[in-house]
Amino acid sequence: MADDVDPEAGPDGGDADPAAATDLAQALAADASPPSLFSLEGRAVPALYLVGWIGSVAGFAAIVISLLGAGSGGSRWVFLGGLLVLALGLLAAAGSQAVERGRRSDLAYRGPSPVLAFLAVIALTLLLLVVVLGPLSALGLDSRTPAATSLSLLLTTLVYAGVVRLLVVGTGALSWREMGLGNRAAAAVRDLGVGAVLAIPVLVVTLALGLLLSRYLAPAPPVLPSSGDPGGLLLNLVSAAILAPIGEELFFRGFTTTAWSRTAGVGRAIIQGAVFFSLAHVATLFDASFAEGAQRALFSFLALLPVSIALGWVFLARRSLYASIGLHATFNAIQVVLLYVAVSAG
Repeated sequence: MADDVDPEAGPDGGDADPAAATDLAQALAADASPPSLFSLEGRAVPALYLVGWIGSVAGFAAIVISLLGAGSGGSRWVFLGGLLVLALGLLAAAGSQAVERGRRSDLAYRGPSPVLAFLAVIALTLLLLVVVLGPLSALGLDSRTPAATSLSLLLTTLVYAGVVRLLVVGTGALSWREMGLGNRAAAAVRDLGVGAVLAIPVLVVTLALGLLLSRYLAPAPPVLPSSGDPGGLLLNLVSAAILAPIGEELFFRGFTTTAWSRTAGVGRAIIQGAVFFSLAHVATLFDASFAEGAQRALFSFLALLPVSIALGWVFLARRSLYASIGLHATFNAIQVVLLYVAVSAG
């Protein structure tokens, strides 16, 4: 029979060193807790964290300087350079955050903050729009046409997918399957259909809410350019029923809602994701008058809440991104067709 082992004994059979045990416990606790916000000490990749801070601050400062000097010869180049530095800084900050969280076994979700990732999406999208649409506009492309809108949404969708691939899938925070893209073809088609059917009552609720809100608030203008010809209708359908649903559902439901459901629970993730999704759309509204713009922003925010909640619910209920894409695509497509009919008749 083996000799009994004294649990208080050290590795050499003598008494354990209390100081050494205390040091070990403190080291383990330090490893499980996040580093201080403004400290490089204890970080896995301090250089990436530093680049994130410097790039974000310097890029934002350059953008502000370019806007203050708008109209001067070099302001456009300062703005473009600021966007590039800001985008790289935000990507570095989000990447550093994903690495730090990936070291902690006590977290249910170990990836970058969806809010920080979204800021990176905004910076990258603006950068691409300036670089790609700027020269095309100089060649005669009207930014108010359905073709320009489709191109803009294509670039936005690519940025959404690229950021999720780089910061979420690439860091091991979530897999494509965990974000609702693992269904087989038959199940995917069925989930698309479920979402499409659910879009009908959600649209009815949204239209009724919009009519009620229009009594007190200035309605938000249409997101897509109106068009009375079949070519414009087709491009608007591509924008609203294909590009926007794929990019937005991947980011806001597949990534964001999945992450928050792990950290805050299903119910809170749906509400929090709905508010985030609605605010993200409000952020794109601009108006010459602050009062008018505030009304339009509030109208848009409140009107989007029903569909935003429905999108989060059907995604988590079905555990399928195809279900929320089906709802989103149908919801948008019906409105595009209704707008086309109204413009053609008027």
